[in-house]
Amino acid sequence: MAKNEKISEHGFKVFVVLTFTGTSVLNVPGALIGKAKQDAWIATIIGIIITLLIVAFYNKVAVQLGNMTLVGYAHKVMGKRVGKIISVYFVLFLILNCAAILWIVGNFISTEILTDTPTLVVNALFMIVVIFGCRLGIEVVTRSAEVLYPWAIAGYIILITFTLPSIKLTNFKPFFEVKLIDVFHAVMLFQAFVSLTFVVFLMIFPASIKNIKEGKKSFYKGGIFAGILLFVLTNITVLVLGAQWASRSMYPSYALARNIQLANALERVEAITAMVWIIAIFYKTVLYFYGAVIGFSEILSLKDYKALTLPLGVIIVILSQVIYPDVVYEMNWDTTTWIPYVFTNAILIPLFLIIVDKMKNK
Repeated sequence: MAKNEKISEHGFKVFVVLTFTGTSVLNVPGALIGKAKQDAWIATIIGIIITLLIVAFYNKVAVQLGNMTLVGYAHKVMGKRVGKIISVYFVLFLILNCAAILWIVGNFISTEILTDTPTLVVNALFMIVVIFGCRLGIEVVTRSAEVLYPWAIAGYIILITFTLPSIKLTNFKPFFEVKLIDVFHAVMLFQAFVSLTFVVFLMIFPASIKNIKEGKKSFYKGGIFAGILLFVLTNITVLVLGAQWASRSMYPSYALARNIQLANALERVEAITAMVWIIAIFYKTVLYFYGAVIGFSEILSLKDYKALTLPLGVIIVILSQVIYPDVVYEMNWDTTTWIPYVFTNAILIPLFLIIVDKMKNK
C-alpha cells in the first residue's frame, strides 16, 4: 500500500528543506557557535560542501535501491535472517531518533512557550497529529507540506529581515582565532545533526518518487537552499547576540527572535518563528515515524502498515520521556555518542549493503 503512494519532485524538495531546517534551526547554531565561536561561518560552509557529497552518495544508493526501501534492500542483499538483523537495527535507530525529536519538541514548548504544561501532554498531543498524518500516507503529508512551505519560508525571512538592524560586525572579531580542531569538531556536529540524518529519505526515495532523475536534482536543490538558510541564521545569531551569549543559549535562534522590536509596533515575533519551527519539526517527525512504521511492516511482512502506527506511536511517546534524563545528558550525548551512532546507520550500513551487492553480482 505504501509503495503505491507517489510524491512529486517539488514535494520531495520541500520535504528535504523542512527536514533540514526542522530541529537544526533550533539546536545547530548553538552547537556550532559553542565549538567554533565567531568562526562558526567556516564550519557551516565546510558542512554544506560535505552535505552535498553525502547527498551525492545517497543518490548513488538510490540507484541501487530501485523501487525498494533501504530495509527491503537489506533483505534482498543479505537474505532474510541477516537482512532482518540489519533492518531491525536501522529501524530502532529511526525510532530512537523520532523519540529524540519529540523530546526536543516537548522541552522547547514546555520551557519557552507553555511553561506550566507537562512535557508528556505536549509530546502526546504532538504525536497524535504525527500518527494521524502517517495514517493518511506520505503523499497526503507531502501535499500539506507544499501548502505550508511558503508560510514557513516567510517566517524565516521575517526573522532574518527584522534582525538585520541589530547586527554588530564587531561580533565577528577576532577572525580565525579558534583552533582548527574546534572547527573540525563543529563540522562533525553539523554532519551528525543535519546531513547524516538524511538517511531516513532512503525509506521513501526513490520508492515513493515519481521521477527518480528529477528526484535526485530535488535532493540537491533542497540541500543547497536549506544549507544557505542555516548559514545565514547561524551568522546572524553571532552578529546579533555575540558568540559568548549564543553559545550559552540552548535555543539561540529563538533568543534572536525575542530581540526583535520595532518602535513598539512589532513585538513577540518569536511566537511566529516558533510556529514556523514547529511546522518544520512536525514534518521531520512524520518522516522518521513513517520510515520506522514502513520498515517494521516490511520486517514483519505486513500488507498494511497502518496497524503499527498507534502502538509504535505510544512507544515513542514513552521513550521521549526517558531517552534524555535532563538537558546536560542530552548535550553530552549529542556531542559524543550520537556522532558515531548516526555515522554507523547513515554511512556504514548503506555502504556495506552496496559493496556486498556489487560483489554478489560480479
